[in-house]
Amino acid sequence: MNVATSKDTRLVRSNLPHISMVGLSLGTIFFAFSLTPSLIPRPFLIQGVISGISIAAGYGLGVAGLYLWKYLQLPLARGRGALVATMVAAVLSALVAVSFLWQAANGQNSIRALMGMEEIPGAHPAMIGLVAIGVFCVLLGLARLFRWVFRRFALWLRRFVPSRISHLAGITAAVLLFWTIIDGVLVSSVLRMADRSFQQLDALIEDDLPQPVRPEQTGSSESLVNWADLGRQGRRFVSGGPTAEDLTTFFGAPAPAPVRVYVGLNSASSAEDRAKLALEELIRAGGFERSILLLVMPTGTGWVDPASQYTVEYLHRGDIATVAAQYSYLNSPLSLLTQANYGVEMARALFSEVYGYWRTLPRDTRPRLFLSGLSLGSLNSDLSFDLYDIIDDPFDGALWIGPPFSARTWNRVTAERDPGSTAWLPEFRGGSVVRFMNQTQGLDRGAAPWGKFRIAFLQYASDPITFFSAGSAWREPDWMRNPRGPDVSPGLRWFPVVTMLQIAADMMVGTAPKGFGHEYAEADYINAWNALTEPKGWSEADLNRLRDLFEP
Repeated sequence: MNVATSKDTRLVRSNLPHISMVGLSLGTIFFAFSLTPSLIPRPFLIQGVISGISIAAGYGLGVAGLYLWKYLQLPLARGRGALVATMVAAVLSALVAVSFLWQAANGQNSIRALMGMEEIPGAHPAMIGLVAIGVFCVLLGLARLFRWVFRRFALWLRRFVPSRISHLAGITAAVLLFWTIIDGVLVSSVLRMADRSFQQLDALIEDDLPQPVRPEQTGSSESLVNWADLGRQGRRFVSGGPTAEDLTTFFGAPAPAPVRVYVGLNSASSAEDRAKLALEELIRAGGFERSILLLVMPTGTGWVDPASQYTVEYLHRGDIATVAAQYSYLNSPLSLLTQANYGVEMARALFSEVYGYWRTLPRDTRPRLFLSGLSLGSLNSDLSFDLYDIIDDPFDGALWIGPPFSARTWNRVTAERDPGSTAWLPEFRGGSVVRFMNQTQGLDRGAAPWGKFRIAFLQYASDPITFFSAGSAWREPDWMRNPRGPDVSPGLRWFPVVTMLQIAADMMVGTAPKGFGHEYAEADYINAWNALTEPKGWSEADLNRLRDLFEP
C-alpha cells in the first residue's frame, strides 16, 4: 500500500507544473538587462513584451544549462542545501527584478534627454511586470506544448525504432508541425489580412487631393498614368512638392515646378510594364530636359520621404525631375520579410529602362542621373544595377538614407572601413567614391578627392534599422564600442541575447524625433544633397535660409 501510494505521489508530482529555479534566476537577470537603455525610447507596453521574451530566453538557457550539467553527471546540491539555495535564489531574483524595475524610467529618460524629448515621470513598473509575466507564461506554455508533442511522437516511434532514433525523429516531427502551423497558417494568414488592408487603404482617394491639372503632371488628364491607379502614396507624391510660385517667391526669380513621375502597383500588371510606363511618362513630362534626374525607390508602402524630395528640389531651383515606382502595399519591415524580391525586381526593371534610355542621350546635354532611397528603398536601389553594366558609362551618384542592416554595399564598406574609423561613421578608401555622414559630420570628410561617381550614405548611429544584427545575440557590435555616436546613450550596454531583442524591438516599433533613429531631418538632407550634387549659386547664407524654411 505504501509503495503504491509512493508511486502515485511521484506520478502526481511529475504532472504538476514545474518551474526551474535555475532557469528563473537566469530569466530574472535577462529581465533586468532588458530594462536598460537601447537606441531609442520604448513605450511601457513594448518594454513589457521585450522583458517577457527576455525572461523566456534566459529561462530556456538556464534549463538547457542545468540539463547539460546533469548529463555530465556533475555534482548537485540536495536536501537542505538545495532548499536553502532555492530560497536564496528566489529572494535575490525578486530583489534584482524590483530594483531594475524601479530604475527603468531613468534609463528611458537618459535617451529622451539625449534626443531633446520631455522626460517621463515613471515607467509603469507594475504594468511592465504584469505584461512581462504574461508574455513569459505564454511562451513557457508553448515550449511545454512543444515538449509534449515531441514526447508523444517519440513514444509512438519507440515501438518501431531504437530510442535515440525515436527522439531525433520526434524532435524533427515536432519542429515541422510547429513551423507549419506558425509560418504556414498564422503568419501567412496575418500577412494576407495585412496585405488586403493596406491594399484597400491604398485605393482610397483623399478628398483633399484634387487631380493634377498641369499637363506635365502624372495623373493629369493628359498623363499616361491614370490618377486612380497611382495609389494613396503615389497621389500624395505627384500632388506634393514646391510649386513654381513657391520657388519663385523663395528665390525672387522665375523658377519651374519640378517634374514628379510615379507609377502605382495598379498602373500595370508587371514590374517590367510599370517600368516601361514610367519611362514613357518621364519622357512625356519632359524629365530628360531637366538638369538633374533622380531615380527614387520608395519604402515598402510606396512612400517617398517629403523631406528628402523637397530639399533637393529647392537646391536645384525646380530644374529637376524625379521618377519612382511602387512595388508593395505593406510597410517596409513586412515587405522585407515577405516581398523582398518584388522590390528588387521593380528596382532593376526601372533602373534598366531609365538608365538604358539615359545613356543613349548626348553626354553634354543629358541630365545628371542620381539614385536615392530611404530604408528598404535604399536596399532595393543598391541592388538595382550591376557595376559591370555601368562601368563604361556610370550614372553620377547615389544617396542612400538609413540603409537596412542587410544592405549589400553598406555591409561591405563598413566591414572594410579604413583603420581607425568608427563602424557608425566609417571612412572607406580615403572617401574617393563612398562617403558617410550623420547629424554632426558631413560629406566633406575624405583624404582623397571625391570623384565624379559618388555614393553617399546618410545614417544616424541611433538608427536600429541600420545597426540591428542577429550577431549581437552573442557578440558586442562594433558600433557600441568607444567612441560612440553622439546620439547613442552612454547607458547602453551589451548583454548576450537581450541586446539583440532590444534593437529588434527598436527596429520594429520604436519612434524618435526628427534627427534621431530612423527619422531623418531636413537640415541633414540639405547638407547631403548639397555635397553630393553640388548645385551652383549657393552660399552658406543661402543654405541657412533654406534650412530655416524647413525648421518646424
